[in-house]
Amino acid sequence: MIRSRRGTDMTAAFPEITRATASFPAGVEFAMDGELVVWEEGRVAFERLQGRLNRTAVGAARMAAQWPAHYVAFDLLRLNGTDLTAQDYAARRAALEQLFTDHALPPPWTLCPSTTDPATAAEWLDWSAVGMEGMVFKNLRGTYRPATRSWRKYRVAHTSDALIGAVSRSLTDPATALLGRYDQAGRLRYAGRSTVLSRPLTAALLARLSPAGEEHPWTGRTFSAAWGLKEALTVVLVVPEFVAEVRADVSRDGAGRWRQPVKLVRLRDDLAPADVPLFGDTTEAG
Repeated sequence: MIRSRRGTDMTAAFPEITRATASFPAGVEFAMDGELVVWEEGRVAFERLQGRLNRTAVGAARMAAQWPAHYVAFDLLRLNGTDLTAQDYAARRAALEQLFTDHALPPPWTLCPSTTDPATAAEWLDWSAVGMEGMVFKNLRGTYRPATRSWRKYRVAHTSDALIGAVSRSLTDPATALLGRYDQAGRLRYAGRSTVLSRPLTAALLARLSPAGEEHPWTGRTFSAAWGLKEALTVVLVVPEFVAEVRADVSRDGAGRWRQPVKLVRLRDDLAPADVPLFGDTTEAG
C-alpha cells in the first residue's frame, strides 16, 4: 500500500510502484519512507505527479506508462515483522542499504544517497541543475517520529529578476506580487508568485504600480492560490513595467515557473523590462 504523508491511499494512482513490489521475494514484508519522483528530460518533473489521485485506473495506467514514477527511499520503518522506528537513524539507514543490497533492487526503487562528509554534501548542492531543491539533515541518533519534523531542510536558493504583472487582494492593500517574464516571442508569461509582501515593499509598490487596461496579456486569466491547487486568487493586473529582485529556490515546473512562492527582495529601479531574463531561463545569479 502507498500512503501520502497525510495518510491518503495512493496505491491505485501509482500502479507502476505496486507492480514493482514483485522485485522482492515472497514473504519479504517492509515499510519504507520515501518520495515519489518523475524524471523528464533530465529534470525532476513534479508537475507530472499532479492529478494522479484524481485519475481513473485507466487514466493512472496511461500516465504511469508515459511518465513512470520512481520511489526514492530514505528510511526503513519495518522489516519482516520488526518495528524499526525506535532504533536510531544510523541503524535504520544501515538496514535500508542492506535491503537494497540483498535484493539488488532495480528501478523504480532508488536508494536516496546519504553522507556524513561535508565536502560530498557540498558537491551534491550542484544537483540543483536537475531540479533538486536541496538537502535534508537528519540526526544519526534520532528515532523515527511520525507526523513530527525532526530533521532540517536546506534549500538551494538564488536571486534573479522578474516583472511585476499583478498583485493579489487589491491595489491599495496588496498581499503578494504576481511575477512575469517575457518569452522569446515577446509575450509576458506568468513565472510565479511572491510570499507575503513586507510593509516597506508594500509602500513602495503603492507609490509605483498602476492598474492595467484590457490590453494586459493576462486579462481573463485566473491564478491558483498555491501550486497544484484549483482555488483561484483575487488579483489586480498592473502595468508590467517595474522589475523586482526575488530570491527563489530551484523548484520549477516543466515550463520554468517557480513552484514555491519566492521572496521579493527589492524593487530594481535601475533595470528595465528588457534586462529581465527570458521566461524559462533557469540561469540565476548566486
